[in-house]
Amino acid sequence: MKLNGARIIWESLIREGVEVVFGISGGAVIHLYHALPEYPIRHILMRHEQAAAHAADGYARATGKVGVCLATSGPGATNLVTGIATAYMDSSPLVAITGQVPTYFIGKDAFQEVDITGITLPITKHNYLVTDINELAMTIKEAFYIARTGRPGPVLIDIAKDVQAAELEYEEPSGVSLPGYQPPTLADSSSQIQRAARLINQAESPLILAGHGVILAGAEVELRQLAEKAHIPVVTTLLGISALPETHPLCLGMGGMHGEAYANHALQQADLLIALGCRFDDRLTGAVDSFAPQAKIIHVDIDPTEIGKNVESDLAIVDDVKNFLQSLLPMLQEASHPAWLRQIDEWRRESAGHDILNQETDELIPQYVIRQIWHATGGQAIMVSDVGQNQMWEAQYFLHEKPRGLLSSGGLGTMGFALPAAIGAQMGCPDQMVWATVGDGGLQMTIHELATVVQEKLPLKIAVLNNGYLGMVRQWQQLFFESRYSGTPLLGPDFAKVAEAYGIFGLTVTDKAQVVPAIEQAMETDGPVLIDFHIEQEENVYPMVAPGAAIHEMIRRPQPA
Repeated sequence: MKLNGARIIWESLIREGVEVVFGISGGAVIHLYHALPEYPIRHILMRHEQAAAHAADGYARATGKVGVCLATSGPGATNLVTGIATAYMDSSPLVAITGQVPTYFIGKDAFQEVDITGITLPITKHNYLVTDINELAMTIKEAFYIARTGRPGPVLIDIAKDVQAAELEYEEPSGVSLPGYQPPTLADSSSQIQRAARLINQAESPLILAGHGVILAGAEVELRQLAEKAHIPVVTTLLGISALPETHPLCLGMGGMHGEAYANHALQQADLLIALGCRFDDRLTGAVDSFAPQAKIIHVDIDPTEIGKNVESDLAIVDDVKNFLQSLLPMLQEASHPAWLRQIDEWRRESAGHDILNQETDELIPQYVIRQIWHATGGQAIMVSDVGQNQMWEAQYFLHEKPRGLLSSGGLGTMGFALPAAIGAQMGCPDQMVWATVGDGGLQMTIHELATVVQEKLPLKIAVLNNGYLGMVRQWQQLFFESRYSGTPLLGPDFAKVAEAYGIFGLTVTDKAQVVPAIEQAMETDGPVLIDFHIEQEENVYPMVAPGAAIHEMIRRPQPA
């Protein structure tokens, strides 16, 4: 059948299983939008292109499918950049489609022309500039293949406007042939896996470090089987949270800069560390030369460039985590490690004395808010957190029960991520409860997307942890920069009234006694709800590892006298 380029794009997206696209129209994609009503794809009109990329990212993280965002040329394309970089740092499968000026204007500084392929080269797995309609269908097929295979990530396709208008007899490409792209295959590494099994069977104080790769591989069941068969406790990275239910007795929660104290002690005292799908980033390791000093390290990752990049391993295995665990499990002996688990229990008890929820206070503290959201949802909600203190409090005090239960910007740390990403998650999982936890600073970066929530009739719940500061920077200023709060006091609006102006039910909570009723009211409301929690302004995140310190050298919450 004869189709123009715009229709070939939509036809190709349908054949890739795309159901939702997040975008904003413009002159360089007007042909695409003209053809859109002819196709069964739901378009979500965002209010800013950065939010479109975050929404596609949130959709991808919540569903495991490739997220798709769409923007016009020039500023439309450049506005995607932060969202693309966020997806790249966190290995989120994304295809970003941008319009470009007609081919005969490329390189002539035409109106709204920008070299978006050059700009995004360092933050995409691959990108394309399409100037020939004959290459269009194959380019789209290749882009989706690259985005979802191996270590997932974003791919950008920049399509000239005249290519979208040109016509061609369309035939679906039969497959892809990319000699220059060879994602790691499920290699025969039986000897390495046997060696890994021997190390695990011989270990006296083993520890699993579960990263985002466990979730990306869909290996949650195998991780649990490993932990339970060999009785090995599990520490997660921030993005590895939900790989194992956090109420599981072997789950120690998150480690690292703001990780649980007992998790950090376990990392430092383990004699074997089984690192699954993680990249040993600096927020996890602290001072690298003092990280896990007693442990032999088994590092399993699908991306060979991560092996040895930050932390040297004793046994490196390039493999899909799920495939590795399925091969490993039959080789393992059942074990118990009673002395090791007793030691961890002692660290847990010591940590409880520093937990603010175990200290009596009538103040409206954020930890209490997050824990009450957990109680109300039973740990079954998809939680989408922004960046900063609110991100860490969510990671510490919401106990995630379900896989893909926490979506957050880990590597790039993008403020403003949560609200649009939650929109994407809700679109991908319409029958699930989705909560966004945001600070008053991050929310104001993408607050315009409240209009998208209303336009799409999404039942999203939004918890604003409002302390009147750029909170994490203020905490650093307090602890390391003589409490000189320069550039961090933050004026914000009445968020409940702003929500109501958009057509969202808004609540303001200023007292601890109001927290549970407000959350219950939000849960009982069919549509979207925003709750503005006026929390203690100078509440800090504890524990905290200072820059350059080892992860066991934590700043702890002062205990009451």
